[in-house]
Amino acid sequence: MHFPRLPDWLVYAAVVLALLIAAIGRQERADAPPAPPPVAGDGQPLGPASPFDPQVVVDVPGQAEPGVGTAFSISETGVWITARHVVDGCTQTAILVGDGRGVEAHVRIDPRGEAAILTTEGGAPPLPLGLNLPLHRGDRAFHPGFPQGEPGEATSRLLGRENLEVRGRGARTEPVLVWAETGRTDGLEGTLAGLSGSPVLDGSGRVVGVTVAESPRRGRIYTTSPETVVAALTATRQHPDKFALGEPITTDNYGRVADTLRRDLRVAQVICLRTS
Repeated sequence: MHFPRLPDWLVYAAVVLALLIAAIGRQERADAPPAPPPVAGDGQPLGPASPFDPQVVVDVPGQAEPGVGTAFSISETGVWITARHVVDGCTQTAILVGDGRGVEAHVRIDPRGEAAILTTEGGAPPLPLGLNLPLHRGDRAFHPGFPQGEPGEATSRLLGRENLEVRGRGARTEPVLVWAETGRTDGLEGTLAGLSGSPVLDGSGRVVGVTVAESPRRGRIYTTSPETVVAALTATRQHPDKFALGEPITTDNYGRVADTLRRDLRVAQVICLRTS
């Protein structure tokens, strides 16, 4: 028995149809859930603060309690910056300069923000400020200080802006920067409490903000925006050293750089000894 010879166009059509079905099949098999994306907008310039930014809430007790945090020098004349909640309500504050030794610090607070200015008689070599530098999503930062009251540090990458709503004493809402924690001191586990007030340093060792809060479950670190620090300096009429020099920082050396900053007292521990 002989079957009739199929026309060439029908053979070609069958081949094309088979190829089309195979291509569609491969496309469907590749349509799997995507991997977690990198930092959203990585490398894009960070826009200005907006009331429409996401919001994070922090409750502050009505009665201040003695606290321990971090401060950093911005002038050899004795001008320091820390986080407001570390010293707010303190009637006696000290910068530790050695084991069991400290110098009295006078507290000046801009009521509109989370940065506080401390002044002492005599100071330490200052850190340079980079508050006017453009920020980009994905920028890396370093936070040297005293987490849990001990020398330590963390590193992070910039995610974007949020609005910090403070409830209780000193209630207010202010823009903050939110960072994803990407590393910390070996062996340091749990909270970063005590790192509040530490400088947020870029890769050139310049200050771009102040560490103010964390969200351990989310792995987030919150810092002041550069504008908040500028406003605090303006309100308290303090001037940073314009000729301060920074040291390049990387993920390989940030532990060693942090040790040097603490040893030189450019980054120091601040203690609230007595409250009102």
